[in-house]
Amino acid sequence: MLYAIIGEDVPDSLEKRLSVRPAHLARLQALQNAGKLVLAGPLPAVDSNDPGSAGFTGSLIVAEFDSLQQAQQWADTDPYIAAGVYARVVVNPFKQVFPQ
Repeated sequence: MLYAIIGEDVPDSLEKRLSVRPAHLARLQALQNAGKLVLAGPLPAVDSNDPGSAGFTGSLIVAEFDSLQQAQQWADTDPYIAAGVYARVVVNPFKQVFPQ
């Protein structure tokens, strides 16, 4: 089943985010290599693909896991959590309707 993982950043997270981004991206690459990643990306703090120093307010990941528990465990071990980038992470089952 698919799960939506939404991480909400702490204020002024950009420096922390950039410091652990390679490790965060490596985990996403592993999901993609396993054919389980649907989409992933940051949520810009301003209406721009490149928010500059405004940074990001969080991240959205949609990926396939065997269970909600497995998705939550995966999310709980994200480098952004260990580095203090995320204030909280929510994991919900997700039903993809479009694109088909």
